[in-house]
Amino acid sequence: MSDIPAQRYTWLKEQISLHDRHYYLQDEPTITDAQYDDLYRELISIEKEHPDWITSDSPSQKVSGYANQVFSPVEHGSPMLSLNNALSESELVSFDRRCRDGLGKDQIEYACELKFDGLAISLLYEKGILVRAATRGDGSVGENVTDNIRTISQIPQRLHGTNIPERIEIRGEVFMSHLDFRLLNEQQRALGLKEFANPRNAAAGSLRQLDANITAQRALSFYTYGIGELVPTEWLPTAHSELLDRYVKMGLPVCQDRALVHGLNELMMFFQSIKDRRDSLSFDIDGVVYKVNAYSLQNQLGYVSRAPRFAIAHKFPPQEAMTKVLAIEVQVGRTGAITPVARLEPVFVGGVTLTNATLHNEDEINRKDVRVGDMVIVRRAGDVIPEVVRVVIDHRKQHSEVFNMPTHCPICHSQIERAMGETIARCSGGLFCPAQKMQAITHFAHRRAMSIDGLGEKLVAQLIEVNLIHHPADLYRLGLNALVTLDRMDSKDKKLASNLLQAIETSKKTTLARLIFALGIRHVGETTAKDLAKYFGSIRAFMQAHEEDLLRVNDVGPVVAKSIQNFLAQAHNVEVIEQLIACGIDPQEQASSELMIAELVNKTFVLTGTLPTLSRDNAKALLEGAGAKVVGSVSKKTDFLLAGGDSGSKLEKAQELGIPVMTEQELLSILQKSSIS
Repeated sequence: MSDIPAQRYTWLKEQISLHDRHYYLQDEPTITDAQYDDLYRELISIEKEHPDWITSDSPSQKVSGYANQVFSPVEHGSPMLSLNNALSESELVSFDRRCRDGLGKDQIEYACELKFDGLAISLLYEKGILVRAATRGDGSVGENVTDNIRTISQIPQRLHGTNIPERIEIRGEVFMSHLDFRLLNEQQRALGLKEFANPRNAAAGSLRQLDANITAQRALSFYTYGIGELVPTEWLPTAHSELLDRYVKMGLPVCQDRALVHGLNELMMFFQSIKDRRDSLSFDIDGVVYKVNAYSLQNQLGYVSRAPRFAIAHKFPPQEAMTKVLAIEVQVGRTGAITPVARLEPVFVGGVTLTNATLHNEDEINRKDVRVGDMVIVRRAGDVIPEVVRVVIDHRKQHSEVFNMPTHCPICHSQIERAMGETIARCSGGLFCPAQKMQAITHFAHRRAMSIDGLGEKLVAQLIEVNLIHHPADLYRLGLNALVTLDRMDSKDKKLASNLLQAIETSKKTTLARLIFALGIRHVGETTAKDLAKYFGSIRAFMQAHEEDLLRVNDVGPVVAKSIQNFLAQAHNVEVIEQLIACGIDPQEQASSELMIAELVNKTFVLTGTLPTLSRDNAKALLEGAGAKVVGSVSKKTDFLLAGGDSGSKLEKAQELGIPVMTEQELLSILQKSSIS
């Protein structure tokens, strides 16, 4: 037999031990959790094929972790074990089958909880008084961090109530919220100190401070989820869920995101529901935990060397991965913002393959010291733009060069400027910069702006490339013959070109708020655009506004007012607006109190079907501008159904309930009569 598997096995044991030290002792991991899991799973695979190779020093035979010798050692009353992981649905199926087979049951009740990404802690209470707190360490011996734990306000110094055991070890997790993590790193940055890589490292580093006063200055949180030593043992309830309920009565913090489920399908439903909400949580989790709920059944299933058989951690796909920076380039946004971007060696993370990640701005790239050739940790969470989290310095090659931001725009070669007190550098080329032209016109056509269906970035780029458009007003001068010559249009089938022209024509029926937002004025988002529209009532009144007028608008401060003034002070911007008006785009704001339409105000509408000319968004905006309310489903409280072609069940239900049905033409007539009067 080849000695290659044996060499690989030895290497895996060494690597896992090395990374354990980096993670648990130094709070500076050099690989991602997913990479660590891959190493561990490979080790287990080899041990299954060669069980005679397993020795007591194998990571599979002990709990991951170390006890720092700086703190006094604490021997746990009962071991603090790790959990085995399920990284796929098939592994979860296997876990449920093993539990059912081991217990001889068709279906099992499980307690489901979150898997917090923090630091495991054991709290020892004697006669209800907190006497000691310790980290997990190696599972048998941890670090005494009692003084530091006492600074966490969520952890009671005395348990509440009268049903208190003589001695109890309460297991839980110390962690740091996203907000507190950001505030801590801002403070570290201001003091010129090293920033923490993630909330888990920040929590661990804060809890391991030799000076408890430093820990007290850092906002740490705690949730409890388990139990260790217990005297008397009869105090223990019959199930894990009952234990957590009892903890709540004792004044201990227990996460409310937990549930009792029955069987595999409900396990998967819990997993998916938490996965969908993961990015909205205020703290990090990397999965969920399932435990057989009844303690009698847990005891029947028992334990393996380092983990219980009755519980498993179902982990989410990794949000972080390590990869190499192949190049650093800058992108030019629609407002001229210069954003450095790392071009990456392709890496699969968060369900997609990443090749780019943002470096945000000049200050960030300097702070993180990202260089071409570096190995970096990249993160992708939900819909957030992928970003470089940190550089893995241990992998940096000698003689790597510091990246310097360019002084001139890579697109139009205009000078790049950075205003005093701002973090973003900008191209000074304005509408003369092709990158800004494309982004400005694409933004103008966006569905939340002028809503020109079918006009995306690629088509806008081609229209600019062949000099058919130079600014948004040119869109309203496009003709069919010019469009069908484009590569993205079929000269034999003019339908695509005709549809685009119809969408452009339809976009003229817009609201003032959408038009103002579509102009792409810096600092003017949708909400601010609505406030401006309500205040000024027309585009010309907006164009003639002085700074003092702008400052009277709700939520418009000096920065926004100055940005609007700067935009309107540029002759080419005013010229574009004048051309838009000449093309027939001159909406009047209908939401001002004096312009509310009596027939529609406070009426509840439901939209259904395809309207002849208006998009759903535009119709909704017109109705809301007139004082009406738009909801999603038909009920007895519905006043009108606005129906177009291919109306389905909503129309049938409205007819059953006797709710009046309005056409687009009837709505436009009401709006037109009101504007005339």
